[in-house]
Amino acid sequence: MDSWWQSTFPQGRQTLHIQDANGRNVAIAYGTAGEGQPLLLLHGIGSWSYSWRKSVAPLSRYFRVICPDAKGHGFSQAAPENETVGHQIVELAQIITTLSDRPAIVVGESMGALTALAVAETQPELIDRLVLINAPVFPQQLPSWGMRWLSYLPLELVQLVEQFRLAQPLAPAIREITRIAREEVVVNPAEITSEEIYWLTYPYIYRSGPLTQFAVDLQQAAQEINRLQQNQPNLIRQIQDDLVNVSCPSLILWADQDRWFPQKDGEMLHARLPHSRLQIIPNCGHNASGSNPTAVNTAILQFLAETSDRQA
Repeated sequence: MDSWWQSTFPQGRQTLHIQDANGRNVAIAYGTAGEGQPLLLLHGIGSWSYSWRKSVAPLSRYFRVICPDAKGHGFSQAAPENETVGHQIVELAQIITTLSDRPAIVVGESMGALTALAVAETQPELIDRLVLINAPVFPQQLPSWGMRWLSYLPLELVQLVEQFRLAQPLAPAIREITRIAREEVVVNPAEITSEEIYWLTYPYIYRSGPLTQFAVDLQQAAQEINRLQQNQPNLIRQIQDDLVNVSCPSLILWADQDRWFPQKDGEMLHARLPHSRLQIIPNCGHNASGSNPTAVNTAILQFLAETSDRQA
């Protein structure tokens, strides 16, 4: 199960322990490659570090790349019971503090980008520069039918699936559903391989915890979006209102064919985020790191080179 970690990172899969938003000790899986200023790669909800498989090598030539699995995702420990809204923000701040000896460059995709924004607003001393890829800052609903379906399921049913390891005998069906869902976030479905489907689904089939954590996080996200639409107090609105507090240089990357969040969301984010620039990634779907990694990696490196005087 560690073959991808071992082939991608010199020390394979590593572990650090942090306190989550409820004060529980949880083990976080991560990998590191390269030397220099720390650069964290943050995946989206329901994904894990494998989503950055095409970025680790190019970026680690110039930076110390750190790929953490968010709590309950991938190979990190889950703690879904009595979960706190916005727990990802608390946990990311601890990961940066533990693994980075200086303000870090943070590259976040989708939910990872939203979490990075929140940390930059509340603890700006932790972040040197930001790269935000298809950030769900202005959501109307959970973006996919699969997410909405899972958010409606009773948690007790999801827990039973994990308790009795029902996902393993259902592995072929889960992989096929994932393949179909993945067609929403890439431009060319013909490029989806059996290998990537195997690894993307691996934690949810063979590990205990990720499926329940995913369901809990989706339910909380759906509730926050609903509160946002009804003008009730919610975390998303707070992040929107606090965009003016982000003081670091920021690059906003938006896929030209993002079927989940329209390009106008990127334009709104650029208009409200100080010290930001917006760049559209061509021939790219929502999962930009997997859809057009060459363009994404090139844009990241160019932005960091042009803003390198901040560290100097």
